[in-house]
Amino acid sequence: MIEIDCRDLPCPRPIIELAKALPGVPVGERLAVVAHDPAARYDVPAWCRMRGQEYVGEEAAEDGAPRYVVRRLS
Repeated sequence: MIEIDCRDLPCPRPIIELAKALPGVPVGERLAVVAHDPAARYDVPAWCRMRGQEYVGEEAAEDGAPRYVVRRLS
């Protein structure tokens, strides 16, 4: 799983970084966005719905930061 470190980035940068990284992820593989930005909790699932990707869910990174996991479908 590829992980994007967006811990110190304000909204909307975590979504911008997610969109930039997705083409480098093979279809079927997962990508995780680690972000302290509270809007990411809502923005990542919404972005997945709009872009036809699967929002797998939220988990914690090793340091406890929120990690939002996406599976590339197309």
